[in-house]
Amino acid sequence: MSAPAAPPSDHRAPGPLAIALALASVYVLWGSTYLGIRFALESYPPFLLGAARMFLAGAIMWVVLRRRGVPGPTRKQWRTLWVLSIFMVLLSNGLVNLAETQVDSGLAAIAVASMPLFAGVFAMLRGRHPSKIEWVGLAVGFAGVVWLNAGGKLSASTLGLVCLIVAPIAWAWGSIWSRDLDLPSPFMTASAQMLTGSAWMLAAAAVTGERIVQVPTVGATAALLYLVVAGSIFGFTAYIWLLHHVRPALATSYAYVNPPIAVLFGALLAGERFTSHDLGAMAVILVGVVIITLAKARAAKAAPVAAPPAPAVVAAGELEKST
Repeated sequence: MSAPAAPPSDHRAPGPLAIALALASVYVLWGSTYLGIRFALESYPPFLLGAARMFLAGAIMWVVLRRRGVPGPTRKQWRTLWVLSIFMVLLSNGLVNLAETQVDSGLAAIAVASMPLFAGVFAMLRGRHPSKIEWVGLAVGFAGVVWLNAGGKLSASTLGLVCLIVAPIAWAWGSIWSRDLDLPSPFMTASAQMLTGSAWMLAAAAVTGERIVQVPTVGATAALLYLVVAGSIFGFTAYIWLLHHVRPALATSYAYVNPPIAVLFGALLAGERFTSHDLGAMAVILVGVVIITLAKARAAKAAPVAAPPAPAVVAAGELEKST
């Protein structure tokens, strides 16, 4: 989604406890959304699940924002958001949902961890050339991606493999492309993007013939509501707050913290088991992401500070969202 405007100065610096709670919210809430998707899929088909989640979260945010006087998108911005949500919602969150019908939630999180690597490649194609350190991070990270896709549990599912390659690529392209677009405020962009994305999800559900054949279970519905409230609303709000109060490198540290948390939740709460191949690939991917993040933090010291792009609202998070 769009890059938030540069944070306004805040004369009241938040205390360590507030920052720790916000970081914990982003880490835990977004890290747990992968397992939430798995539980919700017990009753809801993948694209219908995405449509319901995005519509509810987007509508709630829309009402709150409009009541607070935040202007909605212009007609031109709506057209842009319709296109952007194809990449940031349908081809990212939607395909993660579809992949989790075939692979474990933790494995999906490991694959999605490659998103910052693809973002680095797309940024290079748009004229931002990586530093030597970033090249090292890209090489290490993509070695992990190849390792993950070349064997182990993910390669056993063709559908899951394809979805988890396309999803982070779509997310990364949307994130880089959105930086040059005329978009409303970050929260309004998120809300409108979720609403338009829910329509794309509904269309995909119709094309693929999805339908709910029986009354959803209480557990699956609770998981859906958790994704709406915890993942898409609270998690994103905590992330935007962090962008305004801490260094960008710290705010975006979710990129390498969420996957291990997702693996931990999957193992503890769903009995998921991972091979040494999968965990080794995750470690290599995350080392690459850490190298890139630290390189960007070092480069930022010599340039005006600009807020990084907010992730798509997820899983959120997921890919959540970054966003």
